[in-house]
This record gives sequence, C-alpha cells and structure tokens, in this order.
Amino acid sequence: MQPIYWLIVVAVLLVLEILTLGLTTIWFAGGAFVAFLAGICQAPLWIQILLFLVVSIILLVFTRPIAEKHLNNSREKTNVDSLVGKHGRVLEEIDNFNQTGRVMLNGMEWTARNISSERKIPAGTKVEVMEIKGAHLVVQEWR
Repeated sequence: MQPIYWLIVVAVLLVLEILTLGLTTIWFAGGAFVAFLAGICQAPLWIQILLFLVVSIILLVFTRPIAEKHLNNSREKTNVDSLVGKHGRVLEEIDNFNQTGRVMLNGMEWTARNISSERKIPAGTKVEVMEIKGAHLVVQEWR
C-alpha cells in the first residue's frame, strides 16, 4: 500500500472529526499517521495495519478520557443540570413510601424524593439537590 493512501485516511478522519466534534475519529487519524510513517519506512502492509490498529486503540483508550475531562470542565451546566448542588426548602414533608414531598427551589415548586428511602424529611427543612430523576428532585437534608 502506498503511504499516500494513509495520508488520505488521515485527512478523511480529520474532516469527520471537525464535522462531528465527538472526539472519536481523531484517535484513528493518529493511528493512520503512524501507519503512514511506517509506509514511508517501507514496512510491510500487515505491519502498517497492525500499527494503525494498535496506536488507534491506545490513543482512544488512554487519551480520550483525559481530553474529555479537560475539554468538558469549563462547560457550563444548563437547565435542570444546574440545580444539582443547590439548596431549597421543603414545603411538604418528603416521604418516599407515600410518594409525597415538595420543595421550593429558585422560586419554583418541585416534586421531591429523599435520597435515603427510609427517612422522612419534615416541612421547613433545608435540603440539597443531589440529582434529578425525571421530574423529581432527589434531595438530602442540608447540614
């Protein structure tokens, strides 16, 4: 296989990455570039393909999580995701068994459940939002 074909593969994968911005094809572009270098050094085709696969998988497995962590750390949470970690006040006792409970948070009433299913949270208690499940806030008493 001519090394130029590997450069074409690199270019196609880079264009796909630019179009999708999903941090998926960039790693395979790295593997194709290493295969291109092996092709320039007259390596047999099976070594080029093996290098492409091995380098692509190594880049995908080891560097993608690091890259995603650094790229996503400045992303601002929006909508309901922004409620996690905020504090509200219980309007109606939260009782998971009877499926009751309302919380006032940012001027809005929300149906709420306790993160600890065996305990009730009385009205007037300050709570912290731990997660969102569907249309319910999952809360715990704030201390």
